[in-house]
Amino acid sequence: MMQEKPEGETFRILRQSVREFVRKEVLPLAVKIDQDDYFPVDVFRKMGAMGYLGVTIPPEYGGSGLGYLAQAIVEEELGYASASLALSYGAHSNLCLDNLFRNGSEKMRKEFVPRLCSGEWIGSLCLTEPGSGSDALAMKTTATRNGGGFVISGSKTLITNAPYADLLLVYAKTDAGFTPFVLLGTDKGVTRGKKFDKMGMRGSPTGELFFDAVSVGQDRIVGSYAEGRDVILSGLNSERVILSFIFIGLARRAMELAIRYSTERKQSGKEISEFQLIQEKLAYMYTRYETSRLLAYEALEAMERDRMDVIHSAAAILHAAESAEYVAREAIQIMGGIGYIKDSEVERLLRDAILGQIGAGTTEIRKRLIAKELVKLYRKDNNFLGEDEMR
Repeated sequence: MMQEKPEGETFRILRQSVREFVRKEVLPLAVKIDQDDYFPVDVFRKMGAMGYLGVTIPPEYGGSGLGYLAQAIVEEELGYASASLALSYGAHSNLCLDNLFRNGSEKMRKEFVPRLCSGEWIGSLCLTEPGSGSDALAMKTTATRNGGGFVISGSKTLITNAPYADLLLVYAKTDAGFTPFVLLGTDKGVTRGKKFDKMGMRGSPTGELFFDAVSVGQDRIVGSYAEGRDVILSGLNSERVILSFIFIGLARRAMELAIRYSTERKQSGKEISEFQLIQEKLAYMYTRYETSRLLAYEALEAMERDRMDVIHSAAAILHAAESAEYVAREAIQIMGGIGYIKDSEVERLLRDAILGQIGAGTTEIRKRLIAKELVKLYRKDNNFLGEDEMR
């Protein structure tokens, strides 16, 4: 129904493949995933077998080598059917796997990356702590030198995939800054806390992790020692862009349900799609949806040019998340009482959409980042908004 962004033949085939996979494997489970807070591990592993988990990873390491556009396509199609599964996919494929491949050693690439690509292992990125959410760099988890290695102590909370993760990409404070480490769920001293019962994104497991003097070798450092700040910030930019596509897929689903209902429901002898107030809602819903897509694709291109690009990534997730919540809310309004019951599906879409303004940095943080970047760019060139690079 919705017009899609022009893509090359490879990506068009990929989208068709993912869409068919979603139709067969994900949509039939969407209700169970939400109602039972069920994480479909078998489906996740099938995604690995299909090559979806490692789309940004070169084939010699077990991936598909298709890049970030492919990752965005997978996220959007999953988000259409189950935003919670899409969230777990993003945490594994983008936040953990892609980050590890880009910044890890050759030893890590050979030892860990193929297992994450295949789905044999589930990955998780561990950044948020009880006292440092929006201010991620205020973390208290520490990595202390101990002979030729490190001892890691601390905790992380609200971590996607934590209850199931085999490999943990953990950020810790060192004597010279911040450093990411690879920890395994089987490492002595790694324990899992409670799994959180969330209002939305149910089925995407979120939990706590505790590190009680976990000893690791020098070979578990990801990237250069104490240069983790740039790894964190570039990873956050990538995360914001890729996760935007979850909410674009969610908004597409909400629109389809609303349009279908408006053409089937009759009031006073007319389809309600003929009423001007309903037409106004549909028009604004589509405009928010389509501008989200355009902005997200622009941010994707900017991120591929410069991983430290802040303004496009923050703007993309800001608009996509707000728009998804708006579209889902209006879909419920169009459907009235039917939309408010769980069988309508749009009730779930609204609950899932709310997470978009909290995860990957809150809406308030995104606005702050955009404003600061605008001022910085203006001071550098007060005509920057007219430059081609900003288009």
